[in-house]
Amino acid sequence: MGARLHSQLRASAGLLCAAFLFVAMTPRHARAANNLLQNGNFAKGSEDQPDEWRTEAWINKPDAFICHWHAPQNGAPGELEVDNLQANDGRWMQPLSLSPGWYQLSADIRTENVGTKEDGASISIMEDGIMSPEIRGTAGWQRVSLYLKVGGKGADVDVALRIGGFASLNTGRAFFRNATLVAIDAPPPNAAPTFDLMSIRQEAAPVPLGSHWSMVLTFAVLISIACLGWRMFGDVATVPERKSRR
Repeated sequence: MGARLHSQLRASAGLLCAAFLFVAMTPRHARAANNLLQNGNFAKGSEDQPDEWRTEAWINKPDAFICHWHAPQNGAPGELEVDNLQANDGRWMQPLSLSPGWYQLSADIRTENVGTKEDGASISIMEDGIMSPEIRGTAGWQRVSLYLKVGGKGADVDVALRIGGFASLNTGRAFFRNATLVAIDAPPPNAAPTFDLMSIRQEAAPVPLGSHWSMVLTFAVLISIACLGWRMFGDVATVPERKSRR
């Protein structure tokens, strides 16, 4: 009886060790799978408007930019369409509040006649060039991703499914499906592209003029120079004019 119980305990301990090793050896970047995007599969909406998404464009006119929601049909997933009729930066967008940590942002994209010189179709964060690899020309479905590090106390961001970019307007049509944003522990080895949001925002912030005390010192020096100049010119102005000899 005791030997049998001892054997069962050893077997249970072995199973627990195996489970622990499995969790410990699971790649850090592959643990989380909860999609933080709302309606990222574009399954919900009404008429031509998917829930939780809005549209924007640099030139927001019907003859320059149109967009469509294609609801799921016959087993096919929902899709969002962006059609830049003129050179433009057109996009579907969703705002999010993110906690500190690493994230992977991904989507399936296919394109039709997207220009080859300017920024192509991508999934991006509306912040200083944070974009996935771009797709140009006419191409079938491709999965693209970017990796984003959010520091500090977290950040508010706008996710965009777009054609074109800031100061890089483009034409063409793109379709997007299966958009996901998942929290990860770290990017996979040699992952690209990766972005540090806090560093990007710090580099884009205006350069401060100086600390409080340095500004006080600067004003003190300027006041001293002004007083010295006033005294010098004041002394010259009060020197009596010599009488000329007759």
